[in-house]
Amino acid sequence: MSIDNPNTEFTVVINEQEQYSIWPTYHNTPTGWKEVGVIGNKETCLAYIKTTWIDMRPKNLKENLASTNSN
Repeated sequence: MSIDNPNTEFTVVINEQEQYSIWPTYHNTPTGWKEVGVIGNKETCLAYIKTTWIDMRPKNLKENLASTNSN
């Protein structure tokens, strides 16, 4: 079990399905994810995600539901 270092700096990342996560800045951003420009401690990054990611469905599901409902 690892304990988070309170001094660890994170960046908020998003994937092509518009799903969010946080990633330590001392690691390269993983393939398939891009930084959104928010950097800070864990609490700051998670607070951003909480207020931004209000619909947790993957992008392709939202698009499929929208096209089904428009027919």
